[in-house]
Amino acid sequence: DESFTAQQAIDHCRQLQLEQTGREFIHYTFQIPVAIAIAKIASDFSLLELKTIDNDAFRSHVITKDFWSGWRHYRNEAANNKSRMTLVSFNGRTFDIPLLELAAFRYGIDIGDWMSDKGPPYDQPRNRFNNASHLDLQEVITNFGATRFKGGLNLLANLLNKPGKMGIAGHMVQDLYAQGELKKINDYCRCDVLDTYFVFLRIKLLCGELSLQRESELVDQTLDMLRNNAADDPVYGQYMASCEAWQSPW
Repeated sequence: DESFTAQQAIDHCRQLQLEQTGREFIHYTFQIPVAIAIAKIASDFSLLELKTIDNDAFRSHVITKDFWSGWRHYRNEAANNKSRMTLVSFNGRTFDIPLLELAAFRYGIDIGDWMSDKGPPYDQPRNRFNNASHLDLQEVITNFGATRFKGGLNLLANLLNKPGKMGIAGHMVQDLYAQGELKKINDYCRCDVLDTYFVFLRIKLLCGELSLQRESELVDQTLDMLRNNAADDPVYGQYMASCEAWQSPW
């Protein structure tokens, strides 16, 4: 019943969030996706590709549709090859995926493959404990919420001597969007995905699926890829400049 302009409503909501949670980050139910970065990882855990969706037009409905279409494509491709495709995120179960499900609701997009309740509950794509479908690295670290992990992805990346947040945090995206700085949002997302990838490798080492030597090889291989693409994507050069070699105590 308030006669707010759109910007006043956003400012009011952020102030309420700040008072209630200590952060200006608006709850996902009031958000739409404006940028998505995705890393494609091979079965040997090497990084094949890092891309953003609809990065010239930044259309929320297209970004949402292309994300779910891509998920379906790679899932079907894996099934045809008698393998599996796993979606990997950090805190994706409580933010990224609910936001994208809500966006599909908003834009009228069929995501029946993902929402399916067919088969045994433990095998359904959205089941919280189905790591084969969606591996949320925060869930791994906290034993599915049994503990609270302070510091988030930023801290885990820093423990590996990777940059973490490079001057931009999630609550700042709204202002960047209002200022038309859409490329900066894409760059922020790509760096977040790189941090997630390096944390993913260490998690796989924890789980006994990767040796320390192989992890080091994959990290070096990825940094070489970034170095080779830095001329076209300056953000990779900035990311590299903030990286330091992880010092093994062994």
